[in-house]
Amino acid sequence: MFVKHKLLITGGTGSFGNAVLKRLLESDIAEIRIFSRDEKKQDDMRKRYNSAKLKFYIGDVRDARSVQQAMRGVDYVFHAAALKQVPSCEFHPMQAVRTNVLGTENVLEAAIAEGVKRVVCLSTDKAVYPINAMGISKAMMEKVMVAASRNLEGTGTVICGTRYGNVMASRGSVIPLFVEQVFAGKPITVTDPAMTRFMMTLADAVDLVLYAFEHGNNGDIFVQKAPAATVETLAKAVLNVMGKSGHPVQVMGTRHGEKLYEALLSREEMACAEDMGDYFRVPPDGRDLNYAKFVDEGQAALTRSAHGEEYNSHNTTRLDVEGMKALLLKLDFMQRIARGERVAAED
Repeated sequence: MFVKHKLLITGGTGSFGNAVLKRLLESDIAEIRIFSRDEKKQDDMRKRYNSAKLKFYIGDVRDARSVQQAMRGVDYVFHAAALKQVPSCEFHPMQAVRTNVLGTENVLEAAIAEGVKRVVCLSTDKAVYPINAMGISKAMMEKVMVAASRNLEGTGTVICGTRYGNVMASRGSVIPLFVEQVFAGKPITVTDPAMTRFMMTLADAVDLVLYAFEHGNNGDIFVQKAPAATVETLAKAVLNVMGKSGHPVQVMGTRHGEKLYEALLSREEMACAEDMGDYFRVPPDGRDLNYAKFVDEGQAALTRSAHGEEYNSHNTTRLDVEGMKALLLKLDFMQRIARGERVAAED
């Protein structure tokens, strides 16, 4: 799919960008462009990978001109740049809007103007029934993506999206925090032991994006079927891998802006979603600027959705401690910890 083509990854210095590089750098891809605002992380990547295929562009998705410059001559785009931390977005919601919503608009407008063939936008389960600023901004990002995709027939550009849950050991996630707390001799801090979250590896996240890249039509959103675990199960599994099963665990209570469980598909989306085996495909609603379709016409699928069920981390496959441990041991850094090494997730 990528032979002799050029790929741009926005926010490419993050966990997802690194995972894509490990997958694609050894392929026959012509060039991978890393677009981000962090020159230190770019320099670290330049030294780590030392590849002539890798090109670095300093810029910010908020700055349309820098996006346009990085987009020239690009065939494909993975749009991963975002503000992702719930607390920071709660305190600074307009910053989340500027990056996640307006930044996405800049990326999509530049991609269309430059004739990019395919764009995949990365979203999150927090965009479904959002209760915090981060989720609301990502939900709006999805709406921007679908709106931009409406009038692209015949242009040669396809814009679609993915939505996934907790990516294990990604930057800022809870698993590295648990590991650091154990190494520091501090209790593991959990919010609500009964809280559930979808569990995916970074490899799963890359697989999902590549699947969307290959199969997506304009406005589609793809979701990978994923297992879930309670926070209590996750903590026990981490301690089990580290050989510290008796380590203390402290319950701190649910934080502001957190849900007891997350949903990957709403009831309304489940009513029209296409089951593709390991994935769900949610097509766009297909309405153009004919406003009558919003006001005067109903849809049978929406009627059915009132009696359906969302796809969430409470009703998906539930992992026990052994199942969670097996999933953890798919992570390189957890394998090293199991061997007794003292490493961090980003080592």
